[in-house]
Amino acid sequence: MAALFGRRMRRGAASTAVAAAAMAALSASGAPSAVGEQPAASAAERPSAGASGQEDPSVTGDSPYHTDLPPLKGPGRNDPPDETPATGSAESGIPATVLDAYRKAEASLAASNPRCRVPWELLAAIGKVESGHARGGRLDTNGTTPSPILGPVLNGVGFANISDTDGGAYDGDTLHDRAVGPMQFIPQTWESWGRDGNGDGRRDPNNIYDAALAAGSYLCAHDRDLTVDRDLHQAILGYNRSQEYLRTVLHWYDYYRKGAHEVPDGSQPAPGAPTGTGGKTPSPAPVRPGTPSPSPTKPGKPTKPSKPGDGSSSKPTPPPTTPPPTTPPPTTPPPTTPAPATRLVDLGDGAFSAPAGERFAERPAVRAERADKKPAAQAKVRFTLTGETGTTFEGGATTVTVTTKADGVAKAPALLAGGKPGALTVKATLLGTTEPVTLGLRGEVTAPRADKLVRTDETELTCEAGATFAGRIALTATRDGEAAPGVAATATVLAGADPADGEKAADQGPYFLTPGDEPAEDRRTRELTLTTDAKGNLLLPELHTDDTTGTFRLRVETTGGAVVVLELKVTDPA
Repeated sequence: MAALFGRRMRRGAASTAVAAAAMAALSASGAPSAVGEQPAASAAERPSAGASGQEDPSVTGDSPYHTDLPPLKGPGRNDPPDETPATGSAESGIPATVLDAYRKAEASLAASNPRCRVPWELLAAIGKVESGHARGGRLDTNGTTPSPILGPVLNGVGFANISDTDGGAYDGDTLHDRAVGPMQFIPQTWESWGRDGNGDGRRDPNNIYDAALAAGSYLCAHDRDLTVDRDLHQAILGYNRSQEYLRTVLHWYDYYRKGAHEVPDGSQPAPGAPTGTGGKTPSPAPVRPGTPSPSPTKPGKPTKPSKPGDGSSSKPTPPPTTPPPTTPPPTTPPPTTPAPATRLVDLGDGAFSAPAGERFAERPAVRAERADKKPAAQAKVRFTLTGETGTTFEGGATTVTVTTKADGVAKAPALLAGGKPGALTVKATLLGTTEPVTLGLRGEVTAPRADKLVRTDETELTCEAGATFAGRIALTATRDGEAAPGVAATATVLAGADPADGEKAADQGPYFLTPGDEPAEDRRTRELTLTTDAKGNLLLPELHTDDTTGTFRLRVETTGGAVVVLELKVTDPA
C-alpha cells in the first residue's frame, strides 16, 4: 500500500452528499463528526490482522494510504493563496489504461453480479488512495506495473503483524506479507479474491485489470448492494479498517462522480514514496495538517526549493529515490489509436463439449486481425451464448465483451454447462466495424455423468424359477461426491456368473416387464434404460423369472462409466 502522508488538508467540511452520508453513518460509532484536518489512521489506531476476535485481515492488511483530498474550494471560500487547489481538470484526470480497467471491472461485475451495482468511480477512489492510480499510470501495454508496487513490511513494527503466507511469491518477502499492486492486496486476500481481468489466464496483483476486478469482487461480497450506504461503508471499511480511510475514499468517490476524464498514461506525477518502505517504522514526527513548514529532509542534504506559486508547499518532498515528475518514460508512450481489426479467426480445434452441470475444459477464443492479417491489439470482441441448454459464462452472464491483447487474442471466460443436453453456439462479434464481423463457435452439452454407483437396498437376490424377486433393487449415482441427477443408466441381465460368459443380454432367465397393455409375454425385456432422479437415485422395476434356473448377472452402468454388477440366482421351485 502507498504511504500514509501527513498532507496539509484544506480547512472546512466538505459539502458533498456522500461525505454527509458517511458522517451520519459513522457518528453512531464515535467517529469524528466532520471531515477536515484529520490525518489518516495510524497503525496503532487500526486492529492488526489476526487479532483476537478478528476472522480475516482486511484486503490491504490495514496498511497506510495516501491522505490527499480532492479540491474542496468552492463559492464563498476564502482559502489562503498557498491553499489554492489544483485545477479540477488536473485533479480529475485518470490515466487511460487505469480508467479503462476501472470501467471494464464495472461492466464485468454488472454482468456477473448485477445486484451489487459497483460503480467504476468507487474503484477509482480506492485506486487513488492506494497507489495514486498505479503511480500515475506507469504501466506496460498489458496494464502491468514495470516493477511491483509494494507496501511496507507488515512485521508489527508500526504496522499490522502478518506472517508470510505466499512464500514470497507475490511480495518477495518470505518472513512477512506486504501489500502488492495498484489496489494493494496482501497475498492471502489475493489468493481468495484475485481475478483474471484481462483474460490472459493469469491472476496478477500487479496488473491493473486483474487488480481492479478483484477489488470490485471483494466490494460486492456478502451479497452487498453498493447503492445502499450501509453496504457501501462496510465494503470500504473491509478494505482498510480506518474511519479516516472511509472518509478519504468517499471524498474521492464523490469527486469522480461529478466528473473525471482520461489523461495519457504516465503523464501525471507519481505519488511520493511511503515513509515505511522496507519495513521501517513510520516517521515518528509526521507533518501535522495545516502546518506550513516543508517536510523535513535527512541531515546534511539541502531541501529542494519549491517553485513559487505551484502549491508545492503543501506536498512532502519525495525521497531522493523517487524521480521528480517528468515527461512519460520512453517505454510508456501515450496511448495511440490502433489499426482497426477487420476479421476474426477461430482458435479452437472444432466443437467443444461438456457434460451437463460441469465446466467446459476449453474456453472459446478468437484472434482479431487487421487487413494485413497481423494481430489487432485493443479490439473489442463480444461473446454471446445462444441455445436452450442453460449454459452460461462463469459468473452467470450470457454476454461478455473482451479486449484483445498485443497478440490479437480474445478469450471468453470459462463456460459452465447448463442442465439440459443439446447444441449451443458461442457467437463472437467484432465491435467497432462498419460491417458486422461475426464468427459462430459450435458447442454441445452432453448428458450428465456419474463417476460412482452404489447399491442402497438389501433385497435378497435369490428367487425360485417362475416367481418374482422380493423387493426392488435401488442404487444411487454420484459425481465428485455429490448426487448426480438426470444421469442415464442401462440395466442389463447377462447370462452366467463369469464375465467370460459375455456382456450381451441373456435370452433366458430373469427379466423386467415394460409398461403397456400388451400381454406380459410380449412385454418381457432383459435390457432397460433408466434415468436418475433429482437425488441421483435409481429404482429398478421388479425382476421376474422364467423356468430357467442358474446364476445370472445384472449389470447397471451410467453415463460416465460408473458400473455395478450384481449376481442373481434362480433356484428350482420348492
